[in-house]
Amino acid sequence: MMSTTSTLAAVRTPQPAAAPARRRGRRRRGGLDSPHLLWLTVPSLVWFAVFSVGPLIAMFVIATLRWKGLLYDPRYVGTENIRHVFADPVFRDAVRNSLVQVVVVIPVMIPLAFMLGYHLSTRPRGYRVLSVLYFSPGLISISITGMIFYGMLSPDGGANGLLHLAGLDSLITPWLADPGTALPSLMAIDLWRGIGWTAVLFSARLASLPAEVIEAARIDGAGRLRIMWQIAFPMVRSYVRTLTMLQFLWTLFTSAALILLLTKGGPGTSSTTLSYLVYEKAFSQSDLGYSQVVGVVLLLLGVAGMLLIHFLLRSPLEKTR
Repeated sequence: MMSTTSTLAAVRTPQPAAAPARRRGRRRRGGLDSPHLLWLTVPSLVWFAVFSVGPLIAMFVIATLRWKGLLYDPRYVGTENIRHVFADPVFRDAVRNSLVQVVVVIPVMIPLAFMLGYHLSTRPRGYRVLSVLYFSPGLISISITGMIFYGMLSPDGGANGLLHLAGLDSLITPWLADPGTALPSLMAIDLWRGIGWTAVLFSARLASLPAEVIEAARIDGAGRLRIMWQIAFPMVRSYVRTLTMLQFLWTLFTSAALILLLTKGGPGTSSTTLSYLVYEKAFSQSDLGYSQVVGVVLLLLGVAGMLLIHFLLRSPLEKTR
């Protein structure tokens, strides 16, 4: 009897462990993979489909139409709009101006913003005031920015007035009305608007770096520039890459507003960019098909630019993969 009792006890002893297993099963059925919780993603998926995928598909569809607007009937023309766009010298000028804009603005903006951000991250005297001053251009609306620089760059404006006071009358020029200076003036405004707040974002990221790493480099005799570029920069490379992509897209896609306020794409087509050409063809000339073909080109340039930035700013570890 004793042997039988002990055997039964041995057999029955492991059974209480089944309860936690059942509880785990219940938790698993009611966890993040529960069908009931998956239904919560439906509103966001619908929102994404309607406001992201839908307009993207519409852009490609409208690019195949000859359509003057909502009050007119669209007519399918196939690839005629594409041939028209690529044969148009205005489009070629817009491509050239857009490429010049991003090739000049981004390589100047990001290094300068990184250096200013690193300086802010070291918390120099008055760094809070500097942060506000750096960030303030990004807080000014585009219309106010246009008014400020229209006054500064007009023939009788502040820039030419300062040149006259300095005795540099030979440099006086109608900055926004000269084909040689209109686009560079717009690029300078882009830099003024973008460098400061990008520097503040860099500063916030650099301030989170381990202080002991920076201090060890300083003890080893590393100078300020070496610490900034050889130690701090590699540690935040992925963040730099992300901000560079965002600034690239911001410069490429949003130039239309400033051009509309200051130069209207002129003189001639000297400051016409792809972003402005999309607006001009759609809202001023009522040629929606042409406009959307340019929009597709702009989209492809944006994707290609982001891939190039991702390639150029890869970390050494990513390059070996």
